[in-house]
Amino acid sequence: TEFCKRLSRETKREYRLPSEAEWEYACRAGTTTPFYFGETITGELANYNAGYTYAGEAKGEYRQQTTPVGQFPPNAFGLYDMHGNVWEWCADTWHDNYHVAPTDGSAWIENGNDNRSPLRGGSWFSNPYLCRSAYRHDYYRRDSGFNSHGFRVVCGAGRTL
Repeated sequence: TEFCKRLSRETKREYRLPSEAEWEYACRAGTTTPFYFGETITGELANYNAGYTYAGEAKGEYRQQTTPVGQFPPNAFGLYDMHGNVWEWCADTWHDNYHVAPTDGSAWIENGNDNRSPLRGGSWFSNPYLCRSAYRHDYYRRDSGFNSHGFRVVCGAGRTL
């Protein structure tokens, strides 16, 4: 959030973390499958621990680190690395389920766990199940810092600060 504040100030445009709903919408890019590229995942499609398998696929390369953006195919919205590479923080506070969540895609911050926010997408060391579009991770506190965590920013369209 501090990065987004500074970037917004420097560019005179609004930058922020995506809500969890926005993140999943962007990841899926119109699909309903577990991954934006289909029913399964392989080490040729994303950076994760491909020493583990999903849906009977063969094991693949475990790279043991992040990879440069653009090394794997983008989704239909042109977004890269929505599965694997780094866990991505969302703006919401953690809630165990979506009961009474906002229906407009905004961040859900009321009555949640203020010390935790959802992480989405999986990372370079995740097993493939954790990289699914629908998977939500809450294990880490907001103040944790790991080389498997990162973030994606959203730029407000058509507005200036």
